[in-house]
Amino acid sequence: MRGIANNKRLSKALKITIKRKLNEKMSELKGSKTDFKVKKYFILKVQKLEFEIYSYTLNKIRVYKELTGKKDMVYNFIARLVLDKIDFKDIKSRINLIIDKSKNKKEVEEFNNYIITHLKSKVTPETPLDFNHQLSHETPGLQAADMFS
Repeated sequence: MRGIANNKRLSKALKITIKRKLNEKMSELKGSKTDFKVKKYFILKVQKLEFEIYSYTLNKIRVYKELTGKKDMVYNFIARLVLDKIDFKDIKSRINLIIDKSKNKKEVEEFNNYIITHLKSKVTPETPLDFNHQLSHETPGLQAADMFS
């Protein structure tokens, strides 16, 4: 199951986990800062949902020297490699890509143009592409992805 209904279930599981397992001072799940018991609780909440996780691991030692100062280019390239793993052929309505907000205005524009150019070769011309750069504490889907990464 893909789409809005599945995203709502994932978001609900995340909100329940936050409400039941975090203290009042914490309102966001962060994979690197969340206790293992809380992670396990969340995973049990989403285990019956159908979703896929795509990732790419970068060996920073092997990155060319000239790219070490151009992290935005490396980020864009890795994002494209991850998107290459996704099968877009059955998507008929729209693609809504939510990206963790970490770039300035110029970098956001470059990222969007780079990814749009790449995705247009994978979907029909009528498929709308939405890009939203959001803060993770405002977006349950980003927090859920962070829990698995």
